[in-house]
Amino acid sequence: MIYYRRHIIHLVLFFLSFILIHCDSRGDERENKNALNLIRIDKSAIRPDDGDTFFYKDLTIRILGIDAPEIIHKEHGIFEDQPYGRKAAVMTINILRKAKIVEYLPFQNDKYGRLLAHVFVDGKLLAVYLIKAGLAYETVSYYGDNGFPGIAERILQAAHESPRPPFERPYKWRRRHQKRKWK
Repeated sequence: MIYYRRHIIHLVLFFLSFILIHCDSRGDERENKNALNLIRIDKSAIRPDDGDTFFYKDLTIRILGIDAPEIIHKEHGIFEDQPYGRKAAVMTINILRKAKIVEYLPFQNDKYGRLLAHVFVDGKLLAVYLIKAGLAYETVSYYGDNGFPGIAERILQAAHESPRPPFERPYKWRRRHQKRKWK
């Protein structure tokens, strides 16, 4: 009888530990949503820019973890579209507008005054959508996890599982095509 009780206790402990481990490693896109300071966006105030940037009210939000191909930005010295740039821009704004809930997790402003943020659409990372569609390169391996290792891991995993984008890395393309103003 004692043998059976001990065996049952071991089985219960095994199943409990399995459930705890499984629930903890599920990869819930909201990465422990209660611990994150997600800010909900009023979709009617979103305006398009390019594949990795959009405008929200008085903010310019730059999506963390990715680099999408460039489109014309004369004010930044970009006078032609990079291949796939328009396609990435259209996909980004379509995903944002079709989502039921859009939220962002702010990180910090970059040197251009844009707010760097992880963006979630219906609880899923927008960066992952763009990587899986072949319309963005991941930048986590260069810039690091920015204090969000679980989110960074999902971006890296999406990049690893997805085919390489069919365009040149945007930072390399910018080096050759961007016209800088002389001071």
